[in-house]
Amino acid sequence: MKLSDFDYNLPEELIAQYPADKRDESRLLVLDRKSGKIEHSVFKNIINYLSPSDLLVLNDTLVFPARLIGRKKKTGGKVEVFLLKEISHNRWEIIPHSAFRNPNSVEVVFGDGELECRISEREAIFECNGDIYKILEKHGKVPLPPYIKREANPSLDCERYQTVYAENRGAVAAPTAGLHFTKELLSDIEKNGVETAKVTLHVGYGTFKPVKAENIKEHKIEPEYYEIKESEAKKINNAVKSGKRIVAVGTTTVRTLESAISKHVIANSRRMRSNLSSLQDEISSAEVRAQRGYTDIFIYNGFNFKITNALLTNFHLPKSTLLMLVCAFAGRDMVLYAYNEAIKEGYRFYSYGDAMLII
Repeated sequence: MKLSDFDYNLPEELIAQYPADKRDESRLLVLDRKSGKIEHSVFKNIINYLSPSDLLVLNDTLVFPARLIGRKKKTGGKVEVFLLKEISHNRWEIIPHSAFRNPNSVEVVFGDGELECRISEREAIFECNGDIYKILEKHGKVPLPPYIKREANPSLDCERYQTVYAENRGAVAAPTAGLHFTKELLSDIEKNGVETAKVTLHVGYGTFKPVKAENIKEHKIEPEYYEIKESEAKKINNAVKSGKRIVAVGTTTVRTLESAISKHVIANSRRMRSNLSSLQDEISSAEVRAQRGYTDIFIYNGFNFKITNALLTNFHLPKSTLLMLVCAFAGRDMVLYAYNEAIKEGYRFYSYGDAMLII
């Protein structure tokens, strides 16, 4: 499929600049991918669409303050540094910036000089005393996406651009589908018999890197770190074996689950190429195993979902890999139809926007 197949027109006023007053009072569009039926609801009513025969899978990554504003040590000029991931102790990969595209490194100072670094095009090496993450908490800013046209508000965004169940630090963007849950709503869902499991995928540049190739198959996603613990893998596998519906909260959760299954199947397929029936049996009985590593899985039209049965997601940018994943799950025409209905109804889009449940 072509990149232009995933374009749509969105009125600028529907791009949410602030979160809803209360997390669970965002709007919820429910799409039945078999019948095409659409229902309009409020997020806290998601409990009505879940049952004890479901496993709700959450991404528990925690966003750290990855955006730094400093000054060049030599000239005093303002510099913005966006951290992506720590490569080694105090050595970080950063988003390339035009200010650093020269053959020599640039020295940058933050705040009162407590934090300094040397920067080349894609790398920053920090000099600091103590835990750099604690220093980032002091000097860093919430890394709001560029379509939010305002400065981050520490008293608001430090809390709201984070899920209530975030615990594993490492993301530079929030897994936004999970932003709508409150601790009380999750507790009520579990009291209704719905089991929950957690996986980790540290949302990085790979998730929001723009697709530039018209032939989407030519696009490559930057690898992102993921992890599934033994206890959570056991929950997921038990749910699958007992016929429970796997409800993935967010595209990052889908990518984690499908990566975990796919790596196992691909590894075994190399031993089974001569026996197609054995390979098919292997796919149908594949398990999620406790593991950690990096995934660059790109899910688009034609992908065979091996474990995900339902998807909770936000409304995504045109021509984005996130929209392509959602279209692969529910069908491009149906998803874009639902998006058009959401636009007509005045839903709020993107990170701080409303949600869609695909069942």
